[in-house]
Amino acid sequence: MQTITMIAAVGENNALGKDNDLLWHLPDDFKRFKQLTTGHYIIMGRKTFESFPKPLPNRTHIIITRDENYKVEHPECRVVHSLENAIKLTKNDKNPFIIGGGEIYKQGEKFADKLEITRVHENFNADTYFPEVNENIWKLVESEYHPKNEKHKYDFTYLTYVRM
Repeated sequence: MQTITMIAAVGENNALGKDNDLLWHLPDDFKRFKQLTTGHYIIMGRKTFESFPKPLPNRTHIIITRDENYKVEHPECRVVHSLENAIKLTKNDKNPFIIGGGEIYKQGEKFADKLEITRVHENFNADTYFPEVNENIWKLVESEYHPKNEKHKYDFTYLTYVRM
């Protein structure tokens, strides 16, 4: 059985990013993202994909865009024009990930079985936000707090939710 996971780092106010960039630098969160998503399909919007310097290694990228002429010349990348088509391409992956951005998260919530959230304990000025986590739909099953330190400017908590 497949488990579709939405994974995101979000501020206290659900901020995701601004000007197509992250609002913080949390090396441990990057490591966790890599550990969880390596070997899996990752579904994202075009702007999220274009924010990467190059495709992320050891992952199949599914890029959603309305642009019918959009092309990516990389063997690990597929271009589709809807989230439904993106999910169909992941049928052989037991745990694909939806990795953003804001609009893709909004569309993806109804398909997701699990949320892996890194809650950054600060409010941020952003132009992209994660949907509010509705506790009537999602049950918190794991929480791991990390205080700020010399490598991490903000306190943060890893939160794992499953659909009830």
